[in-house]
Amino acid sequence: MGYEEPINKHFLFPGTIFAEPFEYQISTVLGSCVAVCLFDRVACRGGMNHLMLPLWNGEGLATPKYGNIAMEKLLSKVLSIGCHREHLVAKVFGGANVSGTGLEVFMIGDRNITLALDMLEDLKIPVVARDVGGRVGRKIIMNTATGVVLVGKGRKTASGG
Repeated sequence: MGYEEPINKHFLFPGTIFAEPFEYQISTVLGSCVAVCLFDRVACRGGMNHLMLPLWNGEGLATPKYGNIAMEKLLSKVLSIGCHREHLVAKVFGGANVSGTGLEVFMIGDRNITLALDMLEDLKIPVVARDVGGRVGRKIIMNTATGVVLVGKGRKTASGG
């Protein structure tokens, strides 16, 4: 019968990151994009990125739409809100090779997955859960105070999309 404060909610758009020191429910929708959720098991705080392409080539703006930039910026942001690198764990989602987008030819999904996992290995942040690849998109919802991530998968249509 007790009253609970509603959880703050944030929808994460492609090419962005989000981490705040308060409890949030972050949601995003993924096709070939990859989302990395970082969570500090001791501080009970975390954040998420939504990367669209694997590598920034040095031309134009270094935005978090590129995996290498998104990973660096997410790590920096979670550390700035009180997380400690040695307590971080990662969960990785997305990277589908969704047919009908035109991107499946370039295997963007696979390349995004590889970039995220390789960078996490280099950063020595253990990956404790993943749901990656395949041919269908996903919707994920992360609770930044618990680290729990819910995953919903799209349905394959008769046309294969």
